[in-house]
Amino acid sequence: MTNYPVLNLFWTMLEFFLLVLWLFLLFKVISDVFRSHDMSGLAKAGWLVLVIVLPFLGVLLYVIIRGRSMGERDHEQARKADEAFKQYVREAAGTPGGGSASHVDQLAKLADLRSSGALSEQEYQAAKDKLLGSG
Repeated sequence: MTNYPVLNLFWTMLEFFLLVLWLFLLFKVISDVFRSHDMSGLAKAGWLVLVIVLPFLGVLLYVIIRGRSMGERDHEQARKADEAFKQYVREAAGTPGGGSASHVDQLAKLADLRSSGALSEQEYQAAKDKLLGSG
């Protein structure tokens, strides 16, 4: 068995953690360069060359210069994803605002019309069967 002190183990774990953190930041910057619509193709190529050739300096400069807009793009993307999810839930649940009224609302209206005498029992059953058969 080799001699590997506990302090060296913690140091190795710290180095590994920092490497993973660094790679995460590097790929975040590279993906943000491609996602940015306010930069020209030449500017994107320049940032990519800088980040690939001089990674520490390139990432540091990118975060300093474009960090605020990077956060705004992240926020906007999260907002759009949240809105798309909410719209999907509205459509799937059939709630108002996501399309037509739900079957429950329509059945309640039919029952009110029947109880008020506007619909006969046969008309009510036909409308109910049509509504439930279409779902």
